[in-house]
Amino acid sequence: MSSPANAAPQGADVEAAAPAQAASAQSAGRRPQAAVLITTLLLGVLSFQLNASMVTPALPQIGVHFGADAGAVAQVQSMFFLAGAISGPIMGRWSDFIGRRRALLLVLGVMAVGTVLCLLAPSLPLLVVGRFLQGVSSAIFALAYIVLRENLDARAFGTSVGIIAAVNGGIAGFDGYAGGLMTEAFGFQSIFLVVLGLAAIAAACIIRFVPGGRTAHAAGTSGSMDWWGAAFLSAFLVCLSYFVSTGSSAGWTSVPALALLTGTVAAFIAFYAVEKRRSSPLIAVHHLRSRQVWTVIATTVLTLAGIFAIMNFTVVLLSQDGKNGFGFSASLSALLFLTPAALIGVFAAPLAGWLTGRMGWIRTLRIGTALSLACAMAAALFAGNEWAVLAAVAALGIFYNGFFLTSINGLSVLLSPKEAPGSLPGINGASFGTGASLGVVLVAPFAGLGTQGGYGVALWISVGITAAALLVSLLVPAPDASA
Repeated sequence: MSSPANAAPQGADVEAAAPAQAASAQSAGRRPQAAVLITTLLLGVLSFQLNASMVTPALPQIGVHFGADAGAVAQVQSMFFLAGAISGPIMGRWSDFIGRRRALLLVLGVMAVGTVLCLLAPSLPLLVVGRFLQGVSSAIFALAYIVLRENLDARAFGTSVGIIAAVNGGIAGFDGYAGGLMTEAFGFQSIFLVVLGLAAIAAACIIRFVPGGRTAHAAGTSGSMDWWGAAFLSAFLVCLSYFVSTGSSAGWTSVPALALLTGTVAAFIAFYAVEKRRSSPLIAVHHLRSRQVWTVIATTVLTLAGIFAIMNFTVVLLSQDGKNGFGFSASLSALLFLTPAALIGVFAAPLAGWLTGRMGWIRTLRIGTALSLACAMAAALFAGNEWAVLAAVAALGIFYNGFFLTSINGLSVLLSPKEAPGSLPGINGASFGTGASLGVVLVAPFAGLGTQGGYGVALWISVGITAAALLVSLLVPAPDASA
């Protein structure tokens, strides 16, 4: 493990060697221009992101249209994100065998089928099926990071990761606002028309500008896709997701929750057993135990559990509580406590990517995690002051949306096993949803009390989880020159 003092020289060594490695992937003359490649992948990422953010304000109209209650309508989003958690690890690894361009087109194709189904769905269950198919496109994030690593030099890679990460939470909040306006003027189906058109443009650009075939970096991959491992990992993620949601609503010792916990454990044991026997596993067991893999996954899960719960749950409840909180309306709460961090992140993430070339990836990660912890502590210490909480959450736009998200996504690519370069980015992508869900579940019993003490306890729980994330981040190894 390197200390912060020597993280920058190691990062510089990586960057000195990485251009030569990237050049071995394909000749410079055939490599697409950085700006064109980044723009192409950004279109693909936006086709997924708009599916997530623009549909949110349309959920009430969807419920009215199909005559469904809030619980049923919630599946429109939950199934979308569940599919994203499953598709990331599978498509990331499968792309090692079928090529990045083909994998990108495949997920966009599945998303297009789901979008058409959403457009024509005569019932809510069919709309939910369409949303599940749309969610498969979440894998575009992991695939985009891998494509950028294999086609850009190290300095350009850092900046490009920041650009992609900048839209991870939407277009500074304006996409959600646009979705609301479109829903009011043309109906929720208009959102799916926009997404379908954007996906078509993205697919055309990917065909034109993303290199086909397998790069030299992935050419060392042998064997065939581990579909048994993919099946058991998917079962594990599904059971874990439903265990978290069921446990938080029905009780952790309820029969359904215990049954789902049993399924979660059984699926993981089966996944572990299969991976030990496969010649080309989804991810080798010895890699799961290695510092370069488990520390990245654990840092992602813990940081999301800590910071996401503050930004998107506890502070939202606190700001709208008229008795023991700040008493803002829902729209003013979103404008003050959600939009600034998203808007700041749009600029902070590319800056963080640029800084990775100067400070190194590890130092950028630790700075982002440490200062995110400081912001969380400030929010907890001054929970009764709306302006202090506002400043703390806005600062998270720099250190969490910018520094942390950029560095952890880049490191998931740089530290992925050489024989399976698509494995860690995919699994790490699935860890985002897992961490966010766990964080909300852990603080909900306290924040849901609607008392000053409850909000305080919820915030300090998030502080403790983020502190654990910082400790784990100190164990993340620096990528070496061959990464």
